Formats: sequence, C-alpha cells, structure tokens
Amino acid sequence: MSQPANTQWIEIAPGFAGYLALPPAGRGPGLVLWQEIFGVNAHIRAVAEQYALDGFVVLAPDAFWRGAPRVDLGYEGSDRDRAYGLMQGYGAADARADVAASVAALRARPEVAGAKVGSFGYCMGGRLAWLAAATAGVDAAVAFYGGGIQGQLDLAAAITCPLQFHYAGHDDHIPPAAVEQVRAAVAGKVAEVHVYPAAMHGFNCWARAAYHAPSAALAHGRTLAFLAQHLF
Repeated sequence: MSQPANTQWIEIAPGFAGYLALPPAGRGPGLVLWQEIFGVNAHIRAVAEQYALDGFVVLAPDAFWRGAPRVDLGYEGSDRDRAYGLMQGYGAADARADVAASVAALRARPEVAGAKVGSFGYCMGGRLAWLAAATAGVDAAVAFYGGGIQGQLDLAAAITCPLQFHYAGHDDHIPPAAVEQVRAAVAGKVAEVHVYPAAMHGFNCWARAAYHAPSAALAHGRTLAFLAQHLF
C-alpha cells in the first residue's frame, strides 16, 4: 500500500530545501510548517504528514540550511546544545529571506495553484509563522508556543491575516506576562489566544518529555478548525 501522504524533499532556492507532504487528493491549500530549533527532524516531518492527511499541501523549510543542511536533532544532551547554537546563528535577515522564499515557493506549486496559503510553527517556528504573517502575505498564521514573539510586537501593525496562538500554562521560556503582551498587541484583529493550563513548553511534541496529549489534541483540533475556516 502506498503512503497516504506523498512526501519528498524539494528545492526552495539554490541550496535551500524543504520537506513537502501532499494530501491524498494531491492538491489543496498550502501550509508552510516552521521547525523548532531541532531541524526538520522526525517529529516535524510527521507533523507535515499529519496536516497533509488533513488536506493541506505542507512545506517544512530547512531553516538551518546555510550551516547544517537537513540537520535532524534530538531533544537532550549534545543535540540540544547544538540546536541552541544553530538558533543563535540564525539571523533576522536570513529568517526574513527564508520566509519570503518559502511562501513564494509554496504558492507557485501546481498542487496549490491559486489556493490560499497559511503558515504555522512551533517555538522558533512559531516566531517565523508570526514573521510570515507580517512580511510574506500569508492568509492565516498559527504559532505554537512561539518563543520571542513578545520581542517582535512592532510587527503587529503590519499583520492583516487571521492569527491563532497556543501557549503552555507552565512555560519556562514564555512567562504569562509575555502571553498577555501578545494578547494586547493583537487586540482588535481576527485573533485567538489559547492557553493550556496543564501543559509545558513543547507540549505538542510526542517525542519530548513535555508532551501532553490532552493539550496537544485540543490544540490540533482548534488549529484544524481555524485553518479550515480561513484557508479552504
């Protein structure tokens, strides 16, 4: 039996690749999936396939392609240390260029062909989804525990697309005050801010100790309802 979600690595720009997952129908709205600091690893590839099975054409760009192409890291020890080093070396100009190139590449795919395109991501990827909303003209954006968004609230004025945020109630990286800053910055926009009281940072990732199935399931359902409303 063939794999329900057809997957392949594609070129976004010279040297810059992304993991593409197609829905069973072969076409649909586009979703740019932004990785955590651990690369387009097994979890991110599985999330791409998960949302492809939900009907989306999903592209997960390899954000660290300049220094560590297709890096695939775990969550502890030396892998975690390397991941933090790669994140620290990922500059704002590179991030903006990657966001623009990725959204443009997905819009140009024949499997998307004029359909709407959204952006979503986890941790660092949540911040990149926020950047895509502000700079790349996506039609909707979803950020799971987007680290650092509270430091980029100057971008809020440029955002006109619908937004959805998912935060953990117990997050060592994103304090409640930061969540409230984001909530205030998007007041008046089409925006949802969800907080999961029993969850910790990384609660969506089933490969991490912080995985919290009830919160992950609820967040996935809310994300699908949001994306179905704004992209289909």
